[in-house]
Amino acid sequence: MIILILLVFAAGYIAIASEHSIRINKAASALITGVVCWTIYMLSTANKELADKQLTDALGELSGILFFLLGAMTIVELIDAHNGFGLITDQITQKNKRKLLWIVSFITFFLSPLLDNLTTTIVMISLVRRLIDSQTDRLYFSGMIIIAANAGGAWSPIGDVTTTMLWIGGQVTAGNITQQLFIPSLLCMVLPLTILSLKLKGDITAPVTVEDPNARKISRRTQKAVLICGILILMMVPIFKTLTHMPPYMGMLLGLGLLWVITELVHGKRDEGNRRELSVARALQKIDTPSILFFLGILISIDALKVTGILGDMAGWMNDQIGNLNLIAMSMGLLSSIVDNVPLVAATQGMYHMTDFPTDHFLWEFLAYTTGTGGSALVIGSAAGVAAMGMEQIGFMWYVKKITPVALLGFFAGAVYFIFQHNVLG
Repeated sequence: MIILILLVFAAGYIAIASEHSIRINKAASALITGVVCWTIYMLSTANKELADKQLTDALGELSGILFFLLGAMTIVELIDAHNGFGLITDQITQKNKRKLLWIVSFITFFLSPLLDNLTTTIVMISLVRRLIDSQTDRLYFSGMIIIAANAGGAWSPIGDVTTTMLWIGGQVTAGNITQQLFIPSLLCMVLPLTILSLKLKGDITAPVTVEDPNARKISRRTQKAVLICGILILMMVPIFKTLTHMPPYMGMLLGLGLLWVITELVHGKRDEGNRRELSVARALQKIDTPSILFFLGILISIDALKVTGILGDMAGWMNDQIGNLNLIAMSMGLLSSIVDNVPLVAATQGMYHMTDFPTDHFLWEFLAYTTGTGGSALVIGSAAGVAAMGMEQIGFMWYVKKITPVALLGFFAGAVYFIFQHNVLG
């Protein structure tokens, strides 16, 4: 049974990593892998009732992550539908390439913790497209946006799905992860930013744009209201969890409901067609549902490995062969640039018990940093990178030559500082 489950999991992993080559969405591969792994386990075990209870418990825990993502993605889509992010882009008038790169990178770094690294990447690359005509310049900006978005997402409980998983799982707390990872994440961004900015000279040339006469008219007051309400709601989720001790997805769903009511009241006098385009129902249609199904599939696959004892055995092997927690966490981070960081973190959560590694332990904090920022080493190593690759047609080898070296430099700089911070500064 163990060997068969491992073979199925490995085959599913290869299919996920080869998504673009085999032209099969990774969500489909993940769902099949998860169901088949559990099917093998259910058919092989003698205690069907226990297996059924284990599956039910696993889905109960995973539903928190899925509903959290669903609510967050819907809120962001609703802000975007009201052109709320346009208020941010309209404020940028800088023409110097180096200064603009610093501005864009810092906006990305501080926007990513409030939204998430994937959404922030999409927003910021859309911004850069409106500001810069040269594709060569845009490639450098896009590479830096990937690094900044991943670094910014690592120090926030809602900025990266892996940090969210650790937060929801109880391995880290919102306040502590922000305090411990802010400076390492900042170093991870600033060092590559300094090097890349030296490669850019002169001023940008803005593209010629033609305004769509049929574009939906939304008042500036409405844009501001939806943007401010949406960001405040996202920021209030960690506070809601702290005050009520309820799961984070409850705060996110409450926030979605409040923003839903606000937008319905604002557009109450519009005709039905315009109201539909600005509604939560429309936002739900536009969110990246395959990504949510991918998380479901890969996480139930990991749970199958967990209940069969495979992850526990793997933890023992890593402790025997590597031993050092620093090297284990950094290995996970670098591995996340090759394979998806979601299953890596899920696997680690199953490998190490909280009785031995309690909430806010060094391992969990370092893992949040390494798996959150390590994906920047390759363009396919993170959701932000994949999104940017598709939007700007970034070549894999171009990224390896131009961005990977500085991304790794930033990754190791932040990691070394985090270890120094923990061991020396306490």
